Amino acid sequence: MISDRNQAIPRRTYQDDPEIQKKRWMILIVVNLFTFMSTLDGSIVNIALPMITKKLELPVAQAQWVVTAYLMMICAAILFFGKLGDIVGKIKVFKWGMAIFTIGSLLCGFSYSLPMLVASRLVQAIGASMTMANNQGIITDIFPGHERGKALGLIGTFVSLGSIAGPSLGGVIVSSLGWEYIFWVNIPIGLAAMAIGWKTLPPDLTKLHVKIDKTGSMLFPLFILALFAGLLLGQEIGYSDIRIVASLVAAVAIFTAFIWIEVRKEAPLLQLSLFKNPLFSLSILCGFLVFVANFCFNIIAPFYTQSILDLSPSQAGFLMMLFPIVMVIVAPISGSLSDKIGSELLTFAGLIVMVIAQWGLAKLHDSSPIALVGLWIAMLGLGSGLFQSPNNSLVMSKVPKTQLGIAGSINSLVRNVGMVVGITVATTILFSVMSIKAGHRVTGLIPHRPDIFLSGMHVVFMTSASICLVAAILTGWRLWSAKRGTRSESVRSSN
Repeated sequence: MISDRNQAIPRRTYQDDPEIQKKRWMILIVVNLFTFMSTLDGSIVNIALPMITKKLELPVAQAQWVVTAYLMMICAAILFFGKLGDIVGKIKVFKWGMAIFTIGSLLCGFSYSLPMLVASRLVQAIGASMTMANNQGIITDIFPGHERGKALGLIGTFVSLGSIAGPSLGGVIVSSLGWEYIFWVNIPIGLAAMAIGWKTLPPDLTKLHVKIDKTGSMLFPLFILALFAGLLLGQEIGYSDIRIVASLVAAVAIFTAFIWIEVRKEAPLLQLSLFKNPLFSLSILCGFLVFVANFCFNIIAPFYTQSILDLSPSQAGFLMMLFPIVMVIVAPISGSLSDKIGSELLTFAGLIVMVIAQWGLAKLHDSSPIALVGLWIAMLGLGSGLFQSPNNSLVMSKVPKTQLGIAGSINSLVRNVGMVVGITVATTILFSVMSIKAGHRVTGLIPHRPDIFLSGMHVVFMTSASICLVAAILTGWRLWSAKRGTRSESVRSSN
């Protein structure tokens, strides 16, 4: 636990400065631009992989490192940059992250070999993790309480928009301009956001006077490397392989050592005392479960819409865009409502809608009407929009100002890990069920046998519906506890 003498208590707040309050929505625009770009670059590359493998003459298996290296680096570095933001200033780290991400995007487009492209992606990921780790902390610091839910809701919207819009937006850019431009499109946007950000972002007020936890900063990336290697490579060679088992066992051992050390540190990388607050812990867990469920959809939907419904890539992209479009509309409204009526009811309602939508997706077949498919996708966006904004508000509102950076980085970390786990869960279940139905090991679609794919898809969506149901039960308990606490308080007041 950090002692009081190590904490720098701000003499004033951003809410006390009328000049900063005038610029708060412009600050939100800058933060959201980089939130969108850094999230988008985790998914936009997938659509360009066939062209990248052809241009750089790469095996398909090697080309996957262009995607996984980016995601791994973000998860490995995000806690460090969250803690660094608490120590040297969240806005300072965010500004440097903007510059590094833009430079990395420029280098990616000029890469002429796989090692150079992967190295450039790592630079890009470092910048992305610097912005992701501190974006929510900056907004929580700057916006007053009655607008915080709306502002955090917009961040959640741009996160989901970036995650879901990648394939469709990337397809348009690659087909019209070339694969390099999926990276170069970041440069004019990044430069414009940096120019505005350097003028509008205020100096940091809240800082911690502690040293960086070097041991924790080394152990956590090792844990992420071992975990991701086991999860991602296990999809290719099977989870019974001794190398995969060893990698996952090593991940558990390293994480155990990391927690053991962090508990004993005076100024740890991961402030475990945050998890003593049940609202914070429950909100983080539910956020993780929702991203696992959403990325089950994100992986399965393109195959279903194109290979089973025979839609063109552009038609499938427009159909899947119903998810982020509905979410963009709903999330700010949900955030505003959470400022007025609280977050517990909205998160519960959002998860119930997601359970219904996932169940509906599990009932689709090869002759399902496009309108019905669109309805379930739109409902998934509605549920996510209702859930994300209030949940982010719950996470960040339970944290001291001196720990907003690390809290925001934890929230972003579980989101990114949720994406990887969702991809792993979806592909593992899909191909396992398909292999059982086919009578042999299956790692791709079987021509002229849509029934085999649909069997796997149904199990995947029933699993993701169950994951959302678990989160709904937890939030339902939180809602009941909050109402019971309010009633008890009213009784005590009346007595």
